[in-house]
Amino acid sequence: MKKLYFILLTIAFQPAFAQTNPFGQFESSLDVGHPKNVGSAKYDPVTHSYMLKGSGYNIWFARDEFHFLYKKIKGDFTATANFDFVGPTGNGHRKIGWMLRQSTDEKSGAINAVSHGDGLTVLQWRSATGETMKDPEDEIFYPEKTFEVVQLQRIGKRVIMRVGHVGEPLVTVGSHDMTNMPDDALLGIFVCSHDPEISEEARVWDVHIDQPLGK
Repeated sequence: MKKLYFILLTIAFQPAFAQTNPFGQFESSLDVGHPKNVGSAKYDPVTHSYMLKGSGYNIWFARDEFHFLYKKIKGDFTATANFDFVGPTGNGHRKIGWMLRQSTDEKSGAINAVSHGDGLTVLQWRSATGETMKDPEDEIFYPEKTFEVVQLQRIGKRVIMRVGHVGEPLVTVGSHDMTNMPDDALLGIFVCSHDPEISEEARVWDVHIDQPLGK
């Protein structure tokens, strides 16, 4: 009887447990900057993949609009994943990738490992809240285009971006010291349509967020 009671209790708690983590490795999903179209994020526990849907005029200038799936993180980390847009070709400046952000405020300081719709790969940043995102001459571009794997790593204040093709070594796009980024920050994946009238979808899979022991 006790064994049967334990089995029934386990079954009863399984759905509740499954519902406690609807975003996989992440904690929250929201639209930053109040884009015109509502975004969403879904996690598939079978394929361990994420589907992001989002709108937004841009991630640029002194404020951003995009959909963000994120978690709180402290200290050093290495975040790696495969990214791809879903559906017909959209705006060449639409964006997906990794983002490390001070807060969910639309003007927050941030550093972004970005893959564009036209394949452009770039590391861009806003050093402090309300500042303008760095101009093209200050960005760090990689000369080749269209990579599936995007990685963002933080070591102290230095943030490093790497890209690559599946099964091949990653190459470094560049790095930047984010002196104003707090030790406790928000790390996540994002999608931005670069067109406020439409929404874009992206698939993200093989997601790994690694931290040194003790973090």
